[in-house]
Amino acid sequence: MSKNRIGIIGGTFDPIHNGHLLIAENSRKTFNLDKVIFMPAGIPPHKRDKDISSNLHRYNMTLLAINSNQYFLISDLELKKEGISFTIDTIKYLKSIYEDTDIYFILGSDSLFQIDKWKDYEELLTLCHFVVAKRPSYNNQELENKVDKLNSLYNSSIHIVEGPVLEVSSSDIRERVRRGDSISYLVPRSVEEYIYKHGLYRD
Repeated sequence: MSKNRIGIIGGTFDPIHNGHLLIAENSRKTFNLDKVIFMPAGIPPHKRDKDISSNLHRYNMTLLAINSNQYFLISDLELKKEGISFTIDTIKYLKSIYEDTDIYFILGSDSLFQIDKWKDYEELLTLCHFVVAKRPSYNNQELENKVDKLNSLYNSSIHIVEGPVLEVSSSDIRERVRRGDSISYLVPRSVEEYIYKHGLYRD
């Protein structure tokens, strides 16, 4: 009997955008995942000194973005946690509650190149599968070399997922809102409406 498979995609999601959704759906189809859980970060270690929107706004935007996809779920695990959110702690907890389940952690190639700065990354690489989405701005050969090296060093299971990638970032969307530029088709319509309704990203 085959194991269940769940995907985890984390991030600040400030705001969540169509690039996140595209990567999640492509990973779900490619690796036959039963569910993909979106996990907005509480206090991300790499963004401690930056202003980010409230937990409530980021949770609500994520929920609005995914609610039309029956395979997508949301978790407030990291939002409820006190202190800094470290991926290894989250994965260990998920493994304790999702027994007999393979976990696929979905991330962008930029994050993979920074993974040696993550807490206990050597152990983390052995705990679950990693799904890395190619990005047009990255050298694919360099990415493949990085994956091969990590898999060899740590006996990890890092997979590169092929497929369409939308070159968009949350920081770009925030800047467009500040300038009064359109963000249509970069985020779901429901998220766009939420941003304007609550006056987000306007200094």
